[in-house]
Amino acid sequence: MARRDAAGQGLLTLVLGGARSGKSRYAEWLIATYPPPWIYVATAEAMDDEMAERIAAHRARRDAAWRTVEAPHDLAKALAAVPAGSAVLVDCLTLWLSNRMLAEADMDQEIEYLETVLSSLDGGVVLVSNEVGLGIVPDNALARRFRDKQGILNQRLAARATRVVMMVAGLPVPVKGP
Repeated sequence: MARRDAAGQGLLTLVLGGARSGKSRYAEWLIATYPPPWIYVATAEAMDDEMAERIAAHRARRDAAWRTVEAPHDLAKALAAVPAGSAVLVDCLTLWLSNRMLAEADMDQEIEYLETVLSSLDGGVVLVSNEVGLGIVPDNALARRFRDKQGILNQRLAARATRVVMMVAGLPVPVKGP
C-alpha cells in the first residue's frame, strides 16, 4: 500500500542538489521502498554521445522492476497516465524545464499543469531537481531566465512536497518533513 501524507494523498518528495550530488541514486533508493513495479519518468534527451552515456548509466542501474517512460516534453501528460497507486520517480525537472524553455513553452502554464497533475496522484512520487541558484549570476539573459524559472519551479514544488531533501556530496540532508 502506498504511503500517504497528512491529507491522504501520495507522499511527494522533492530531491534537490547540484550536479553529481547523488540525487538520482537517492531518489531511486526512495522509490524502491515502495512495492514494485516502479515508474521512472525520464526527461533527458540524448542529443550527443556524452548525454547518451549518462542515460545508459542510469538505465543500467535499474532492473526489471522499473518501467521507463520517456517524457522530455510532455511530463504532466505522462504523469496523468500513471496507473493509480504507482510509485513514480521523475528524473529530472531541470532537464524538463530546459527542454520546454528551449521550445519556447509558456512555463507558468506548464508548471501549473504539472502541479495539478501531481496533486491528483495517489502513489508515492519522487521528483529530482537541480539547485542552480547557488553560483554566480549567469552572463546571458537566457541562462538568467532559466535560473530564475528553476528557482520558482523548485519553490513551488517544495511548498507542495511532504518531504524535501538536499543532497550534498552524496549525503541526504533533510530540509522538510519526516
